Amino acid sequence: MQTKSPQIKTLQLSSPVILAPMAGITSLPYRRVMKSFGAGLVFSEMISANGLIRDGKRTHLLMATHKEEFPLGIQLFGESPTVLSMATEIIRDETNLLDINMGCPVKKVVRNGAGSALLQDPLKVARILAAVRKIYPGPLTIKIRSGWDEQSLNFLEIGRIAEAEGVDAITLHPRPRSQGFSGNARWDHISALKSTLNIPVFGSGDIFNAADGLKMLQQTGCDAIMIGRGSYGNPWLIRQILDQLDGKPVTSPSPQEKYQIALHHLQLHHEHFGEKKAILEMRKHLCWYARGFEGAALFRASLQKIERLDQILELTRMFFSECEAA
Repeated sequence: MQTKSPQIKTLQLSSPVILAPMAGITSLPYRRVMKSFGAGLVFSEMISANGLIRDGKRTHLLMATHKEEFPLGIQLFGESPTVLSMATEIIRDETNLLDINMGCPVKKVVRNGAGSALLQDPLKVARILAAVRKIYPGPLTIKIRSGWDEQSLNFLEIGRIAEAEGVDAITLHPRPRSQGFSGNARWDHISALKSTLNIPVFGSGDIFNAADGLKMLQQTGCDAIMIGRGSYGNPWLIRQILDQLDGKPVTSPSPQEKYQIALHHLQLHHEHFGEKKAILEMRKHLCWYARGFEGAALFRASLQKIERLDQILELTRMFFSECEAA
């Protein structure tokens, strides 16, 4: 199946596979790894508009970039049209694309009225988008869920509002906020949104292998797919989806290939954040790289006890060497 890479306003993507913005995951090192496997667009972690305008040091650290990862999208979250427009003014020249999060289901986000809580107030959605559009001239997108709960599946209404307010593309994760990540994503919602709007629609949810990616594109007619949890420890998913779209055989990485990418990821993390944070953050990523291999449980347990980078490097080398030899 051949599919055209989408254009978002003036931004032409190189592929129809997009890396989702994920808090605590899509840091600069992660994005660089994923970009190297063919992601057409990568996103920053979700950035607080309130934190940005208060000049929070940690918030600004989330905006570090590297030339290898462009085009880059920055995703903001917040509940106030005024605050979001002020934050947009700060970052308007630092990103190729701006996304407003209207889908995050996490309690600490929604209890402040941001993320998927906005889906309960379509008029506020319109005010936010009008305020941001007034400030930001570049490609503007939003990411939403199907609704707040099963009784209020209003993604079509939100989509029409977004298009009317000048949004250039929309990503739908087709679960209501109340569902979290349980059960199955309702891909038919993506089809319905695509048939309703004239702007590009991107699909998200339950893409864990190349067949899932191909199936979503075929079933929904969406313009691109956004991968999230399926990319954990698995940048090969991007390449596999693109190979399948090009009619090429889908191949799986060897333990040695996984080791080389995991090592590269660890080195990038060390360069960018220093040893202490690299150790803390890379434990979860290395656990994901080890999934599916014999001895992974023992490897995960051993990782949690190690507090020096040289020890992590040696443990990781030994684990993947043993996997390669098995």
